[in-house]
Amino acid sequence: MKIRKAWVAAAAAVATVGMLGLTGCSGGTDGPSADGKTTLTMWHNSTTGDGKAYWDDAAAAFSKENPDVTIKITSIQNEDMDGKLQTAVNSGDMPDIFMARGGGKLADIVDAGKVKDLTGLIDDDVKTAFGDAPFSAFTVDGKIYGMPSAVLPGGFFYSKDLFEQAGITSEPTSMDELEAAVGKLKDAGIQPIALGAKAAWPAAHWYYFFSLRACGQDLIENLATKADFTDPCWLTAAQNLQDFAGIEPFNKGFLTTSPQEGANSSAGLLANHKAAMELMGAWDVGVIASLTPDEKPLPDLGWFPFPEVNGGDGAPGAMMGGVDGYSCSADSPAACEQFLNFVSSKEWQEKYAVAFQTIPANQDATGAVEDPSLKPLMEAYQKAPYVALWLDTALGQNVGNALNTGVVEMLAGQGSPEKLIDTVVKAQARG
Repeated sequence: MKIRKAWVAAAAAVATVGMLGLTGCSGGTDGPSADGKTTLTMWHNSTTGDGKAYWDDAAAAFSKENPDVTIKITSIQNEDMDGKLQTAVNSGDMPDIFMARGGGKLADIVDAGKVKDLTGLIDDDVKTAFGDAPFSAFTVDGKIYGMPSAVLPGGFFYSKDLFEQAGITSEPTSMDELEAAVGKLKDAGIQPIALGAKAAWPAAHWYYFFSLRACGQDLIENLATKADFTDPCWLTAAQNLQDFAGIEPFNKGFLTTSPQEGANSSAGLLANHKAAMELMGAWDVGVIASLTPDEKPLPDLGWFPFPEVNGGDGAPGAMMGGVDGYSCSADSPAACEQFLNFVSSKEWQEKYAVAFQTIPANQDATGAVEDPSLKPLMEAYQKAPYVALWLDTALGQNVGNALNTGVVEMLAGQGSPEKLIDTVVKAQARG
């Protein structure tokens, strides 16, 4: 399946959001030594299983073809990655290769002068196989600063067995139908929706999707460069989320539940049939598979898009998600972009799709997607009128974090829709 799709709210211009004042962290390149040998440092977020093995194997294969290059890999827990990158930016001790999610977050690091311009360094066959769309998330002021690795639109992953057990015969397409499904699951003694709000961003996903339904494309696509939270749609989205949360759809203790670590995480609850649904990006398939009792893909896993919401300005079928990728630090040696081109080949992108149970950025490699739950996601993605970046990614680190924590406060009963919007506006003003 060939997937061609434009991403909105990409970093069309360098954001001016400042970096947090953090210090200390170890990265940096040894660079070419007197004997011509180079050591690269790499940070990624795959700490266990097939994903970690993928990067170890890729580095070993690259070094076999390029014996003068050694890649030292550091695996960092996903929730710690942004903070460690900020520390590295401020200390000047950057890893040569680092995970990047594009949008305003990447624009912040570009603005700090810490990212290499890859525009003329990407192989022509890679550009052809990827198409223009995935690069848009990593484009700042018309220049490309990252190599995409996976396309990760979001939606609901769910247990078909638990739906059947609760008497749910079809996937919800409207909020009324989703609320009805929540009621049936509760009646059957099943926790309806797993939510790992301890990390903030999974809870904020709910606000992102309600915003996608409430706000028009023009507002969404300008978030990275000219965000305008004065439009009433943003408040409407927060009110819609508060109303939905009022039916108590989430797992017990969701505010202290982690998203991806262990059987009691939100992904683990779904993997072990302790909750019926989770709103998450396409990476969830691989995370869930790693948390099932046999550490294999969940056989009854299904997927459906975020339901439509009456009265909003968002286009029907619009989706939201991210594009994972990797960037090179500004001072990295040429081996950095050479490695990124290497892992972007059809062979290594197919291996990536299998290892991470996800959708590769290379269109020629999408045939390697195995999990049945990803097939409807890919079809919906192909038909979507547009796909928006996660709001925190588009807004950048400071404003994005303020938004995420504001959503959690509202869900915890310590805030309101009005306070949430006010928090975001004040974060924008601080810059």
